[in-house]
Amino acid sequence: MQMTFYKYQGTGNDFVIFDNRDGNIQFTEEQVKHICDRRFGIGADGLMLLSNKEGYDFDMTYYNADGRESSMCGNGGRCLTRFAYDMGIHREKYLFIAVDGEHEATMGEHDWVNLKMKDVNGIIEHHGDSVLDTGSPHYVKAVNEVMSLDVFHQGREIRYSKDFSENGINVNFVENDEKKIIVRTYERGVEDETYSCGTGVTASALVFAHNDNGFNRIEVQTKGGHLAVEFDKTGEESFENIWLCGPATFVFKGEIRI
Repeated sequence: MQMTFYKYQGTGNDFVIFDNRDGNIQFTEEQVKHICDRRFGIGADGLMLLSNKEGYDFDMTYYNADGRESSMCGNGGRCLTRFAYDMGIHREKYLFIAVDGEHEATMGEHDWVNLKMKDVNGIIEHHGDSVLDTGSPHYVKAVNEVMSLDVFHQGREIRYSKDFSENGINVNFVENDEKKIIVRTYERGVEDETYSCGTGVTASALVFAHNDNGFNRIEVQTKGGHLAVEFDKTGEESFENIWLCGPATFVFKGEIRI
């Protein structure tokens, strides 16, 4: 079967998207894995379906590059919002449903899309590092000179350690240079470093929110570009009104035989 696909990226975190508003698309795990393969398929960190959902502007279904349906993807949510806009779904504020619940999104300036993330009500200390859930589970580790780090091997070691091997965890290495944080992420499901991870950037920003309660904005640099995380810190380890902000852009459109 010949199918039309669309490629989008958010700070180098790239996705293949299919318009499933007619409800006819159903992929197997192997088909998703093949589509995301960078040598034998289209190539992407993940695949998304845009579907209809009563009471919402759209429904988001996200698959990791390993073919499995996954937890929330922040950059994916921003790219799918841009795709919905490009498909003619124009709203002042979007409301969509994803695997972790409802999300709001707005279109910003200069190709930026702003996505409201789930509230976070706790950060767990783990051997001096931090573990939290921002729609996907994340391990956050403070490091020096993050750009010289072997993210693949060190991230893989934590992701497959006995504490996390059963369900997996995304691993973020974070350098704080006072003006911004620099984040590199090893993503489960991709099983490699990605150029950016939206839920990971969000988790890292919350862990580094050391100031008093109230409104915060943290600038974030990834290998794929610049993002920002805005939030209200309501307690020592509780956060509300969390927004992931950054670019989401169309790359190309094509046809693939499935």
